[in-house]
Amino acid sequence: MKKLVVLMALGTALAGCDNASEPLAFTPEMASFSNEFDFDPLRGPVKAFTQTLVNDKGEVSKRVAGSLSAEGCFDTLEMHDLDASTSVSLVLDANYYRDAETLQQKIKLQGKCQLAELPAAGIVWETDDNGFVVAAHGKEMEVKYRYDSEGYPLGKTTVAAGQHLAVTATPSKDKRKKLDYTAMSSLNDKPVGSVKQTCDYDRHNNPLSCEMVIKDERATPAVTRKYTIENSIDYY
Repeated sequence: MKKLVVLMALGTALAGCDNASEPLAFTPEMASFSNEFDFDPLRGPVKAFTQTLVNDKGEVSKRVAGSLSAEGCFDTLEMHDLDASTSVSLVLDANYYRDAETLQQKIKLQGKCQLAELPAAGIVWETDDNGFVVAAHGKEMEVKYRYDSEGYPLGKTTVAAGQHLAVTATPSKDKRKKLDYTAMSSLNDKPVGSVKQTCDYDRHNNPLSCEMVIKDERATPAVTRKYTIENSIDYY
């Protein structure tokens, strides 16, 4: 009995140490890609993932899927917006992402796997000293991206055609629940919408499933839509 009590105490102590450990930060690639391509960032040794956005009718609205190398580079990335009937599938080839079907070079990379240039649109991305994409420039547009101290994307500001669109995210103060957030969108300093999300998490502090409420203030009266996000994540 004494041995059992000691083992239980040891297990509790170890669990306490594990809970006290800091969660992993978001890598520059994961944070930058999620900020640019509008999906939830993940942390830790992610090998592959799928994020599926489902509306309140049970219909799939959007799906994002990716696979990553052990170093954290995106080997593939698929983005399907079923509501808009658009689809993009990218595959890494040296310092370019190619269209998976046509093999056309789509995105030029800097370093091993960070965004550098979208040649067809004349867009160039800039990174900071830590490797995070912090700006994008085109002929008639400019984007600035923001992150917190852990690399979590805090939104972006886009200026194009005389319009100023800002998205600002505020994550939970609990570092293990960064994907519990609220986000506000404004156009020319006028509020146009908001998002509130809450999630269940796995042991890597990544979301397993989430509930999302989107409020569109451009409509009169404002329109509220509810979604669920179903995540599938494989780790190394």
